Amino acid sequence: MQHRIVVLGAGYTGAFAAGRLARRLHPEDVAITLVNAEPDFVERVRMHQLAAGQDLKARPFSEMFAGTGVELKLGKVTGVDVERKTVTVTDPSRPGAPAAELAYDTLVYALGSAWNTQGVPGTAEHAYEIAGRPGALRLRERLAGLGAGQPVVVVGGGLTGVEAATEIAEARPDLDVALVARGDLGDWLAPRGRAHLRKVVRDLGITVHEHADVTAVEPDRITVADGRAIPAAVTVWTTGFAVHPIAQATDLRLGAGGQIVVDETMRSVSHPDVYAIGDAALAMGRGGKPLRMSCASGIPTAQRAADAIVARLTGGKLPHGAPGYFNQCISLGRKQGLIQYVTSDDRAVPAALTGRLAAVYKEIICKSAAWGVTNPTYGMPARRRRVTREQAPAVKAVA
Repeated sequence: MQHRIVVLGAGYTGAFAAGRLARRLHPEDVAITLVNAEPDFVERVRMHQLAAGQDLKARPFSEMFAGTGVELKLGKVTGVDVERKTVTVTDPSRPGAPAAELAYDTLVYALGSAWNTQGVPGTAEHAYEIAGRPGALRLRERLAGLGAGQPVVVVGGGLTGVEAATEIAEARPDLDVALVARGDLGDWLAPRGRAHLRKVVRDLGITVHEHADVTAVEPDRITVADGRAIPAAVTVWTTGFAVHPIAQATDLRLGAGGQIVVDETMRSVSHPDVYAIGDAALAMGRGGKPLRMSCASGIPTAQRAADAIVARLTGGKLPHGAPGYFNQCISLGRKQGLIQYVTSDDRAVPAALTGRLAAVYKEIICKSAAWGVTNPTYGMPARRRRVTREQAPAVKAVA
């Protein structure tokens, strides 16, 4: 009987994990099912570009996984029963149709995250988000309808907010773009990187509101903690991410933020037949710090999980050690970029690459990540490994 592997979510992490498993395991021994709500791969790191009016290349899963043995199941995950080892999936194109139930022997949970309103009144009703393609397309349509001089406010001074504000300001110099940050703009960067960020923002004409906590979002303005009202024909909300809520309805052990607690192989510490990767996982990096939600964390965790599953099924050697970082890649429109080099535990160091060269570097990184995900047959071994045993007992968790 084939070992059933079900992968939930086909973003960077889920698609990468499914492809790597297909490359390394013999199709006679495993059945790999990839569940996703959309038929195409979405380059999430480019959603600010999509929102600003740029068109992205279509990448259908039917073409990506043709000939790999990976079966694509289009649908929305509505439930996971970790005791019965089943997943419930509904088909959005067939309202009222009965849900399908998929049984698994190994589950790879890669449902990722969505925007986080932080509970601020009016955000869900009036703000726009770019955490996924539907939100980015909605914002794109709204921006296209704005006339010259209209105010656009991006809330959030992190990577997503900075990229969104600079992309919109470059694409639409006729708009009045503002960026609202809770602390100092670029306070996570080293001095060289911070200075370059501030210069680009200034050159693009972006107004920066620092040390500003947003307390309410209205259709035409936002309010900050000191009582000021900042005009906003459009408010773009980028203050972090919240994990998909499905795991909260299970018996999986979760962290305070709803992420699944995993060991160094990305295996659930409470249910050894479940692996969590990407934003869905509470995984420890170097220095005992949790990995941040990012593509830079997602693909390494997907690789780690896939290799661990292969090792446990074929009697191979388990991966060990904590993933680390090398840099933070930030696009500042299409002409400028910033590469902030960091320690393996993600602390900024003095070195930084800036300007046009940094923009090219960032573009290469984005293209490389997408290429690695969307070419799952590359390097397909002529002889894939045979399953020799079921998964071994859970290993000791990393605190």
